[in-house]
Order: sequence, then structure tokens, then C-alpha cells
Amino acid sequence: MTASGQSAGPLAGVRVVEMGQLLAGPFCGQLLGDLGADVVKIEDPAKGDPLRQWGRQLPQGQSLWWSVVGRNKRSVTLNLRDPEGQELARQLIAGADVLVENFRPGTMERWGLGFAELQELNPGLVMVRVSGFGQDGPYSQRAGYGAIGEAMGGLRYVVGDPSTPPSRVGISIGDTLAALFATIGALAALQERQTSGRGQIVDSAIYEAVLGVMESLVPEWQVTGYQRERTGAVLPNVAPSNVYPTQDGQWLLIAANQDTVFARLAKAMDAPELADDPRYASHGARGERQEELDNRIAAFTSALDAEKLEALLEEHGVPSGRIFRPVDMFADPQFQARESITEVDHPVLGPVAMQNVFPRLSRTRGTVRWPGPELGAHTAEVLAGIGVDPDALAQLRASGVA
Repeated sequence: MTASGQSAGPLAGVRVVEMGQLLAGPFCGQLLGDLGADVVKIEDPAKGDPLRQWGRQLPQGQSLWWSVVGRNKRSVTLNLRDPEGQELARQLIAGADVLVENFRPGTMERWGLGFAELQELNPGLVMVRVSGFGQDGPYSQRAGYGAIGEAMGGLRYVVGDPSTPPSRVGISIGDTLAALFATIGALAALQERQTSGRGQIVDSAIYEAVLGVMESLVPEWQVTGYQRERTGAVLPNVAPSNVYPTQDGQWLLIAANQDTVFARLAKAMDAPELADDPRYASHGARGERQEELDNRIAAFTSALDAEKLEALLEEHGVPSGRIFRPVDMFADPQFQARESITEVDHPVLGPVAMQNVFPRLSRTRGTVRWPGPELGAHTAEVLAGIGVDPDALAQLRASGVA
């Protein structure tokens, strides 16, 4: 533990330089920083990461989204389009373990910051490259956003109600999936470096990250010709597993598709005979009568308020859960017991609540040490570490380099 009583985290001592902006690369940097890495984020001196202005709510002009994605990072301003800014970046990267970037492929090479050049400076460097379509292939030079990767990776087609056009998940899931795969790749490359002493490139494409979580979608088509379609709130032939209305206007998700669990649900419904009814007795039979069964369960759930219904189902060992909003999360004892939501002091807004660090480690748990910093808040201290004195920094700032 540190002097403050917080764990240094399992990645304490790992140095990360983060470039790029918005979400895919920066979320990878957030995850590494959450686990204790020293993350130096390089931003444009004029505006910084556009995420500083993003979000549906900007209290006192502060982006709450940035307070999360920028947390645990040190902000350094450098103009990477300027040769002097590029040289300072090289000096920072020379002492780094990991470089994270999510520019369009070829950008780093045009700046003299390609992997070949950087590996000469730092043979052990792990270079994490997040992009829409990867570093090669005919689409690599296309502008690649998370939404495009979600569409190309197969997710958009299967999300939503069959009566509507393909829908989107309500968060930037393509970007965050690419960042998760990038983080896994970075950790794997750091582990391999312990044996070889050499760094390597981690190439995380958004569309491939989405494709990677699409379950058996590909072999279903290749082997059987089966094309998954949009199915709304259910999985076809998996019943009962749906959201059901309650008397007090809430929704409760009930997952009782296993035979033994369905028998417990039937007992909770005061209709134990349903478990032996040939129409519902097997997984296949329930799947064939999915809509009919869902309507029957909805009639049962609609007669009880959510709290009583949840308690009844818990008593009978039936997996269930309310559809949570933030207000529910703050009040929930499970969230409270595990500190799933934490508070961090913001210099402008005061205490700001946000999701904690996941997963948790038993000895070296990651922590949120500070929220997303002000633009360039750490430029002086970081550049001093590579020999830039205050007078030189003043000149760099006057010329727009830092």
C-alpha cells in the first residue's frame, strides 16, 4: 500500500505514453492507469482531447466523460505536427514500456514515430495501435469509427427489434471492445518481453474486436447457413429469459430457461404443474412456445411490485434482477458492499462519483487516484524529467510546441 493507504496497483512501475484522442486508445490508457501504470497522455496544446468537450451534461463547463477516461493520467501538451514536438515525444517514448496510439495508420510514420524508428530508441517498447480496420489490408487507410466497426463486425445487424432497422447499443461499445483487446494485448506483450527482452506491435482493429465477441455467428453461417437476425429482448428458443413488467411500472429480468430453474419458477408462480406439462417440460418445448410462455409469466409478474417479486423469486432460487438506472445503482446494497461506484475529488466540481476499477485484485487492487486532469497540468513536471528546464519550457509554449 502507498502512504495514502491506496494500493500502488499491479502495474506500478510500468510507464505508458498515450497518444490519440476520443475513446478507443484513451480507454486502453485508462485501463492501464487504473491498474497502477504511470500514464502520460500527450495532447495538442490548442484544444487537447476532444473528449474534454463531450458529454450530454457539462456542469460548469466540465466534461464528466473526460473525468472518467482521463483519470489516473498525467496531461502533457505537445504539438506532434511540429518537429520539435516530435523530438520531445521520442525522448518520452525512449523511457516508456508501452506506447498507445489510435491515429489513422501511417500518421505516426509521417511524424517519424513509426515502430521501426522507435524500436531503435527503445528495443523493449510495446506499441499498441488501435484503429478502425487494423494496420494493413485494403481498408486500413479508411477513417474508422467505433460505429463503423460495430456494423462491419456483425453487432449492429443483430441488435434491436426485428421490426426496426439495425439498432445501436447505447454506449460506444466498438471503441471500448477494441480498447479491451488492446489492453489484453499490451499485457501479453509485456509478459512475453520478460523472456525475449523485445517489444512488439499490438494491432487492435475495432471491427475485429467486435467480431471477436460475436459468439458462434460465423460458424453458424458457414456450417449450417443459419443467419442470426434481430430478436429484440429475447434469444430465440431460449425460454423463459426475458424482461417482464411489474405492478409498479418497473421491469424485471428473469432467466429460468434451465429445466430445474423453470420448475422453481413454476412453484413461485403457484403453478408447479407447469414443470411437468409437456408444453413446457423441456428446453425445446419451452423454446417452441416462447411467446406463449412469456405472456403467461408477464401476467404473473404484473400482479406484484418489483421488490416483492424479486424477493419471491430469490426465495425460490430463480435468477432475476431489476433493470438498473444510476439511481438504482447508488441505492443498491451490492454496489455499496463492493464499492462498485467510487468518489474522487474534482478540482472544480468537488466529489464526483464514477465506476470503480475492475477487475479487483486481492493484494494489489487498482484505484482511482485523480480524475481527468486539466489540459497540460503535468507538462512541466514530465518534461523536466527529460531535462527541459523552465526557461526552455517557456520558449516551447511561446512557439506553440508545448
